[in-house]
Amino acid sequence: MRQTLKHPVHSELLIKKSRFIGCVQPVADRAQAQHIVAQLWQQHPGARHVCWALMAGGQSAAVDDGEPSGTAGRPMLEVLRHQQLEGVLATVVRYFGGVKLGAGGLVRAYTDAVAQALLQAERVPLQALATLAFSVHYPQEGLLRHLLAQHGVQQLEVTHSERVTITAQVQEDQTQALRQAIADATQGAVQWLDEQGS
Repeated sequence: MRQTLKHPVHSELLIKKSRFIGCVQPVADRAQAQHIVAQLWQQHPGARHVCWALMAGGQSAAVDDGEPSGTAGRPMLEVLRHQQLEGVLATVVRYFGGVKLGAGGLVRAYTDAVAQALLQAERVPLQALATLAFSVHYPQEGLLRHLLAQHGVQQLEVTHSERVTITAQVQEDQTQALRQAIADATQGAVQWLDEQGS
């Protein structure tokens, strides 16, 4: 079963005068990951590199940020993949100490910075999410929003045109029960817009 992390965890390595500050943390998507990387640059203006790897389904990424190609981002991503993590960002801020490490040394340093942080990280099972998309008549919108909140559903998007269209994420194992609750609440007037309901 794939897992994610509960909280951000940091590590720090000193290798031949270079300082490697690692962090692993849960993220939702690439946009959030890029925002975190931008913040790291603000917090560490004297750093030489901020390398990162993101394991997030179709949005995964491996960024060397000026280090020789394949010596930072890819090894960091491999650590996340090997540990079967999903929705996790690994970052390593490097302050250059004046001594070059060579390709093998860089791969080891970036791999170790991520692995050290993961040793202390608390893991949680990743809940598979499904997307429900449906439309209802305007008078039913309030009722549906309340129903979704009662089920602890994260609303993604609400659009208003001829009808109100709601797209929401729900834990996969709750999908059928929620579909039935929505159908009952709207007395069958709901129009399903996702594949399963069409």
